[in-house]
Amino acid sequence: MTWRDLMCGEVRPEHVGRRVTLAGWADSRRDHGGLVFVDLRDRTGICQLVLNPERAPEAAKSGHAIRNEFVLRAEGEVVRRAPEAVNPNIPTGEVELQVDTLEIVSTSTPLPFQLDEENVDETLRLRHRWLDLRRPKMQRNIGLRSTMVSAIRRTMEGGGFLEIETPILFKPTPEGARDFIVPSRLQPGRFFALPQSPQILKQLLVIGGFDRYFQIARCFRDEDLRADRVQEITQLDVEMAFPDQEFLFALMEQMIQVAWRDCLDVELEAPFPRLTWTEADARFGSDKPDLRFELELEEATEITRDSKFGVFADAPSVRFIRVPQAFSRAELERLEAVAKEWGAKGLAYLVWDEEGEVRSPIAKFLSEAELAHFRCDPGYSVLFAADEPAMVSRVLGALRLHLGRELGLIDEEAWKWVWVTDFPMFEWSEEDDRWGAVHHPFTRPAPGFEENFDTDPAHALAHAYDLIGNGQELGGGSFRIHEADIQARVFSLLKLSPEEQRMKFGFLLDALAMGAPPHGGIAFGIDRMMMVLAKEPNLRDVIAFPKNQAGVDPMSGAPSEVEEEQLRELGIQLRPGVGQESGPAGR
Repeated sequence: MTWRDLMCGEVRPEHVGRRVTLAGWADSRRDHGGLVFVDLRDRTGICQLVLNPERAPEAAKSGHAIRNEFVLRAEGEVVRRAPEAVNPNIPTGEVELQVDTLEIVSTSTPLPFQLDEENVDETLRLRHRWLDLRRPKMQRNIGLRSTMVSAIRRTMEGGGFLEIETPILFKPTPEGARDFIVPSRLQPGRFFALPQSPQILKQLLVIGGFDRYFQIARCFRDEDLRADRVQEITQLDVEMAFPDQEFLFALMEQMIQVAWRDCLDVELEAPFPRLTWTEADARFGSDKPDLRFELELEEATEITRDSKFGVFADAPSVRFIRVPQAFSRAELERLEAVAKEWGAKGLAYLVWDEEGEVRSPIAKFLSEAELAHFRCDPGYSVLFAADEPAMVSRVLGALRLHLGRELGLIDEEAWKWVWVTDFPMFEWSEEDDRWGAVHHPFTRPAPGFEENFDTDPAHALAHAYDLIGNGQELGGGSFRIHEADIQARVFSLLKLSPEEQRMKFGFLLDALAMGAPPHGGIAFGIDRMMMVLAKEPNLRDVIAFPKNQAGVDPMSGAPSEVEEEQLRELGIQLRPGVGQESGPAGR
């Protein structure tokens, strides 16, 4: 028996007169008394079935029992639709299948939600993910994901990179987030960690002579979730010996071009523009700037050094943005609330009304020179932040994005890419009272900083880079440290004692001491790339089986309790009250 010889969405006028077999799901049924029409669906699209009691009485009789999501197999003749019945909205709209035999392969219970229903609760969707995956949006997204990954693999193989798998069970290493740990039954009291990335392993591969490596890797980070962050991610991982930054950038740009062409039929221009981290921070208040709209930050620190407005005069940094709207008092209060969410103490402003007059409680404190510097066309507002430089960037960068969305300034049809380079190598943590690596502790200093990165860490730059697409960080990488002594100096700056270095990274230090070539690479978040490509606001809508925001799988109930016997085998005893919550959380 042949289940099908065409997919539902493949039927075309050239098949008229041909006998075909189709199989799929009943998307809808329309009973017109005698005739029954069924839209049969699979992942390629829909084909209309016609059940005519005069042509096929048994099939028409079965058609009256069909409900949505029944699985059907239909055999018959492809015919043209009558001109008035043509549906121009679907590729199969000129034809239909006159059914001769119909088999109801399986039935469906009443559905918890309809596939065309809008605003279905996400927990309900995830609880019945197998049904949610049948919706057109999810079919499109998962299909696009497959196409994109195929484009990535072709590009990497064409660049001479070998695909090599690395272990899922490995050693805990500091990557910036918490590790998921896995107990070992054969080594009681010891634990593996699920990799946050294959960072050290890919370095070892190039040290081992595989000079161009890539992998579509699974990575795990035990961190709090949000719309663009999940705990289990898929990552394109790339590393090369004797790295050439221009070659690497060009190959990654080619990869993006091929993926967007294959998935969306969109041609992207390359090379992509570049900004240093300092330039991106100064102009956009962000290391992942969205270039689909302007609204750039402007500098006012020097012109306000002697200002009579004390907030400006005393602040280490004063910057502002000019916004093409004269905000009302209520609107300004709402914007101030946004600024305070990001750490601002308040929001100073100047509003230039339609007559060109300024409206602001601070205007009387500003000199003519200051007002002239901030003057705008009528119908504009100027919004200020005055604080430490990092705080000013954070507040104005967040306000810029908020206003871009609220005022409709973002060109939603545009694709804007930018490389951000020359990141700071370290950042100071007040909470931990020590320096931390901005990217990771294996990133090498930028040229010129090899000698003094540990004596002047506040000003050291890293040979690191990110690729930003439409304001989302899609890829990030660096050149790595290939000298054992420099790597040990970085570890020391991060307050890892020689004993800790040996315990945690002894194998890496040994490898670096045995003929390690210069090397570097990059990693791309496949899920976030898909989120941008598909223009989805939620990462969970581009992943087949995601967890919810609580880190729970509502479909299976995972994570779940395990039997006491298994815990004993692993040498694990739960503290009283831990793991005793009853019921499948999140279901």
